[in-house]
Amino acid sequence: QVQLVESGGGSVQAGGSLRLSCAASGYTYSLYCVGWFRQAPGKEREGVAAIDSDGSTSYADSVKGRFTISKGNAKNTVYLQMNSLEPEDSAMYYCASTNLRCSSGPWSPGVFGFWGQGTQVTVSS
Repeated sequence: QVQLVESGGGSVQAGGSLRLSCAASGYTYSLYCVGWFRQAPGKEREGVAAIDSDGSTSYADSVKGRFTISKGNAKNTVYLQMNSLEPEDSAMYYCASTNLRCSSGPWSPGVFGFWGQGTQVTVSS
């Protein structure tokens, strides 16, 4: 079993930055792809970024150039650095993982078997 815990959400003004963290524990050695998803009220959950076990990354077009996904030195931690935030980025952000390799996107939430509880990001104009 894998446990994922997100942190780092909060409220910022447009143009600001936040860094989200995802800490994984448990049976993690079989994990290949870790992704960040977000879901705003009334909208479907969408993938925004993913990082594979070899460190390769991919991004949704809506966040490309503004968000950066990376692995921490502890290896069981994945970060999402979010810069130039826009009100449209407001959502609950979830970390998710799978024992499959990442695709280049878009990512289907159904592929990811392990999910965190989410962390709220609110961007005001």
